[in-house]
Amino acid sequence: MGNYSVADAKAGLPRLIDKAMAGEEVIITRHGKPVAELRPATVASSMAKGDFYAWMASRRLTPKGPAMTSVELLDLIYDEPEP
Repeated sequence: MGNYSVADAKAGLPRLIDKAMAGEEVIITRHGKPVAELRPATVASSMAKGDFYAWMASRRLTPKGPAMTSVELLDLIYDEPEP
């Protein structure tokens, strides 16, 4: 098991990713406390290449619109409810 500070992770992220992909447990800490864990992605590795491309195509063909527009979001932020 490897514990690495945020500064170590920032400086050597590719190296830590390689360690995680090799099976090593990689824990990133902030002030000595664990805050993140790196591990290999399981979805992409278990999905066949054709399945992945089909999934990507389905995402392009059926886009989900935003829940609200940026204008609506800003209206919510700046419009204060009246007392």
